[in-house]
Amino acid sequence: MNEMTKITTTLKDWETDQEVRWCPGCGDYAILKAVQRTLPELGADPSNTVFVSGIGCSSRFPYYIESYGFHTIHGRAPAFATGIKLANPELDVWLITGDGDGMSIGGNHTMHVIRRNLNTQIMLFNNEIYGLTKGQFSPTSRVGTSSPSTPMGSVDRPALPCAFALGAGGRFVARAYDVSKNLPAVLKAAHAHKGAAFVEIFQNCIVYNKDRFDDFVAKGNADANQLWLENGEPMLFNKGTQGIALDQETLTLKVVDVADGDWQAADVIVHDVTNRSVAHMLVEMPFGPFPMALGVIYDDPRPTYEESLLGQDAKAREGKVADLSKLLAKGQTWTVGE
Repeated sequence: MNEMTKITTTLKDWETDQEVRWCPGCGDYAILKAVQRTLPELGADPSNTVFVSGIGCSSRFPYYIESYGFHTIHGRAPAFATGIKLANPELDVWLITGDGDGMSIGGNHTMHVIRRNLNTQIMLFNNEIYGLTKGQFSPTSRVGTSSPSTPMGSVDRPALPCAFALGAGGRFVARAYDVSKNLPAVLKAAHAHKGAAFVEIFQNCIVYNKDRFDDFVAKGNADANQLWLENGEPMLFNKGTQGIALDQETLTLKVVDVADGDWQAADVIVHDVTNRSVAHMLVEMPFGPFPMALGVIYDDPRPTYEESLLGQDAKAREGKVADLSKLLAKGQTWTVGE
């Protein structure tokens, strides 16, 4: 496949004339602006870019990006994205989904687009609720979530999207949140990855699940409760006074104090984005005793689905001449008269 031809655009070039219809204060606004700021920095071309979505609040996204787009059916955006990419591998395909669209009715499709390793950026907006259909609990809602469908509190154990992506064989897994200044950097890393790049974005639903993520997003909580990962750098948080280390006896992660900035003495782990075992532990760290792991958690490319499939097709056609008439006449044939 050829590398994307970069062009010069501005944020305005990616804005449409459509009225943005999300609830005032919705986190989707911040994500939209982050994407519209990032695309010019990537050198992306609107005429070569496709946004594909399913159903849900997040899935209105294609209307607001000045590029090609498909607003498809519930949970099936990965199938459409796969067809688009196979039909024209040079297109830059972004897949937009939510915790309900991508983890419930679309869980099967999400699993397979990740497993196949289609070269696409998958942005899963996670607000831990069904916002479009008036606030029912979703696959990622926490135990005890009160909603119209769980008035006494949800008893379901929530799905972990990043753990799901790793379990499906994902080669790029990252996390961020809607108003984070680091979100564009995460999106750039996802775009640079050749293959299925899965990004979970925590998104505030102002109406049905307001401030759900304040325990690690709100001012005053962020420093102590966010672990921003950077390849080759120690896993430090809380202004460098704490870090993540490996307990050699139990082979599990633990929080350690860091004295005088000496993280090596505290055995703090240096982040390696190709370490799949540690990635699994990071995405499953229980929040509370641990901070929320954010940034690029895992990044280890392998050949993409379209490269393998189209390469196989090209090999099958070597030395052959397309002849439709010969194909139709092959084997037993007959003619139907009047």
